[in-house]
Amino acid sequence: MKIIQENNLVLIVYKDKRYLKRMGRDKSFHGRGGALNFSDLIGSRYGVRHGQYEIFEPTIEDIIMYGIRRETQIVFPKDGAFICFKLNLRNGSRIIEVGAGSGALTVMFSRVIGPQGIVISFEKEERHYKNSKKNIEHFVEWGNVELHHGDVMDYANNGFDAAFIDVREPWIYFDKVRDLIRGSAPVGMIVPTANQLTDILRVLGSGFGDIEVIEIMLRRYKTIAERVRPEDRMIGHTGYLVFARKLESIQLVQ
Repeated sequence: MKIIQENNLVLIVYKDKRYLKRMGRDKSFHGRGGALNFSDLIGSRYGVRHGQYEIFEPTIEDIIMYGIRRETQIVFPKDGAFICFKLNLRNGSRIIEVGAGSGALTVMFSRVIGPQGIVISFEKEERHYKNSKKNIEHFVEWGNVELHHGDVMDYANNGFDAAFIDVREPWIYFDKVRDLIRGSAPVGMIVPTANQLTDILRVLGSGFGDIEVIEIMLRRYKTIAERVRPEDRMIGHTGYLVFARKLESIQLVQ
C-alpha cells in the first residue's frame, strides 16, 4: 500500500477534469468540487475519494498531459508509447535524442529505459532547453538523462541502441545519427507535414532500411452506460512517425 507523502505528485480527478499537483502541507487546491487541503491527503492512500475528488497516483501519461510545461508541441502519449515500442527500448537501453523540445518524450524515454539506461538529449534553442531542463528536473525519477544545450553534430560518442529525431529538418542529421548508433539499431522521427515526410523519404534510403511511415489516431468513448458513443472531440493528426534501421552494405569477395 503506497502512502501519499510530502512532495509526491498526485492526480486529482473531478468529473472529466484532471489536475496534477505536488503535495505540500501548506498548499491546497480550489476547484469546482470545493477546497482540498493537501495536508489532509498526506499520509493517506492513493486511490481514494476525498469529498468530491478522486485521488490517484499519476501515470506517465498523466505527467506528460497535465504536468509538462509546454513551449513546443509535445509528442503525445499515443505516439510516445508506440515510439518506445518501435525503438525496442527496455531497461538499460542507451538512446540519443535530437531535439528535446519541451522534454515530454525525454521523460517517457527515461521511464522506459529505467535506472540502468541513459538518454543523451540535445536541444539547440536556449528557451526550449531551459524549459525542458525544468521539466526533466521535476518529472524524471532517476539520474539517467543528460540534456545538452547544443548541436549533436559536435558529439563524438557512439554505440547507442536507438535514436530519435524531432526537429524541423531531420534529414540534416541522418549521417550523424547513423554514426552514433550501433549496427541494425532503429531510428525514429516525427514530423507534422507531408512535405517534410516527402523530403525524409528522398534521403532516408541511403544508409537505412526497413522504412515505415505510420500515423496514429486516438478516439475516446463516453463512459455512460446508457449512451455509449464516441467523444465529440478526438486527438487526430499529431504527426507522421517514420522508423528505419541502420543498414550497411557488405562487398562480397569474388
